[in-house]
Amino acid sequence: MELSLAQIGKATEAQVSYTGAPGALRETRATGWSIDSRSVGAGDLFFAIKGERYDGHAFTSTAFARGAVAAVVSEPVLEQQAARPLLRVPDTVEALQKVARWARQKWGRPVIAVTGSAGKTSTKDILAQLLSTRLRAAKTSGNFNNHIGLPLTLLRIPEDSEVAVIEIGMNHAGEIRHLAGIAEPQIGVVTNVGYAHVEAFESIEGVAAAKRELIESLPATGVAVLNADDKRVLAFRHVHAGRTLTYGFSESAEIRAADLEMSARGASFTVRGVRFRTVLIGRHGVSNILAALAVASLFDFDFAQLVSAVAALAPGKMRGERSHWRGIAVIDDCYNSNPEAARNMLDALRDEPARRRIAVLGEMLELGHLAERLHRDLGAYAANAGVDVLVGVRGVSRSLVDEAIRAGLSDHAAFFFDDPERAGAFLRDFVRPGDAILFKGSRGTHIEKALAAMEAEA
Repeated sequence: MELSLAQIGKATEAQVSYTGAPGALRETRATGWSIDSRSVGAGDLFFAIKGERYDGHAFTSTAFARGAVAAVVSEPVLEQQAARPLLRVPDTVEALQKVARWARQKWGRPVIAVTGSAGKTSTKDILAQLLSTRLRAAKTSGNFNNHIGLPLTLLRIPEDSEVAVIEIGMNHAGEIRHLAGIAEPQIGVVTNVGYAHVEAFESIEGVAAAKRELIESLPATGVAVLNADDKRVLAFRHVHAGRTLTYGFSESAEIRAADLEMSARGASFTVRGVRFRTVLIGRHGVSNILAALAVASLFDFDFAQLVSAVAALAPGKMRGERSHWRGIAVIDDCYNSNPEAARNMLDALRDEPARRRIAVLGEMLELGHLAERLHRDLGAYAANAGVDVLVGVRGVSRSLVDEAIRAGLSDHAAFFFDDPERAGAFLRDFVRPGDAILFKGSRGTHIEKALAAMEAEA
């Protein structure tokens, strides 16, 4: 979106310092939005944000040199500013959010918000791809889903977009409510409730309450799109005065997958008489597609016309990517992990036709006081989910390995390493043609380094 500096000043109630020609603030337009001076382009508005490591105020000169038309600041900056406007505000993050909300209201088209403990990024991408077959659909870039990323997403929606699909994340209570207040979605999608980010809550019920904030924030005219297979999510229908649309595998789901067939090549299933095929891995991959089909039905899409779009869906980077190396099937799901997502991928690994099924599971982070228990639960699940070899990487995942052995996995088939590189070096000599190997771990575990070390030339 493009806004004049006068509009931005009004939205943020900023004090403007500028010695240029009168009327220039009305005529000068911000055509882009940045919080990183290294990526500023000509016409951008630069928000000088104070981060944990860097203070954007130290880089306003760089931003101007790269073509920023103005900067939003909360404190004085050292360089002379005669040629470029400064918009002074008490808090630059709050100013970014105010501008984003103002722009979103000015744009005025439908916003679809997606949240959940797992699968929200994939669901967002699938939904945007399906809607794009008929509509000009904008979407969150990557997982820009927090108090800074979401406002930037809204500001970067092209003016001619007919719909926007955004992702909303959280790691504490109240965050989704706040972000929904900025984005003002008409449709809210909740994929599931699990233990991701549970460290900020006393129990999973606290996580559920935080996810429920999206549905509570919808207008009475809005639609809640809920996973019928998750009882906590399904219960959210009771807090929404408007329409609820459910999806899933259960008999009660309105958008339901019937005649599901799973294989190493993906899945096929029928929805409302239309047969779909996908290369996405696992039941959770199908569930994400069902969520997208549910939303598409709200825009009167003909499911028969979406068959080819579903068949063309591909996994995102490190989100269930499949490859082969030396005759070994490799599943790269390294982007992130939590207990529910890890179980989903172990189920997918079980569907692989393989001589041995090897699971390389990195430590799951942000689980707080439940970390050891949840890692032990996952270890027991792995031992009973067809895993032939288990490799735990870093920290509390040692408990995962110990519990898998206790649950019946041979101690000659269960290994622990303190870092991913050592795990990868071990695997390079351990794996054999015909094996299938899954790599998964929390972002901070960097389990992709284990994959890279395994595939590196000795």
